[in-house]
Amino acid sequence: MRALRVSQALVRSFSSSTRSHLENRVAEKQKLFQADNDLPVHLKGGGMDNVLYRLTMTLTLGGTAYCLYCLGWASFPHKK
Repeated sequence: MRALRVSQALVRSFSSSTRSHLENRVAEKQKLFQADNDLPVHLKGGGMDNVLYRLTMTLTLGGTAYCLYCLGWASFPHKK
């Protein structure tokens, strides 16, 4: 009996009839990303996209430089 109540509660919580609180913004996003404003697509989202892009590039270039430094350090003999 208890399993039946639990399964009914799960069915009610995952019902598709309670989606009124979500709004469809696909058309708005399409208009934003298809605008001809000479920006690459990864920067069309606004200022936060620019910050994330710069942070990603900084971490990538920093990691590459550190990797090359470690490879150079490991390739030469060390004093004992």
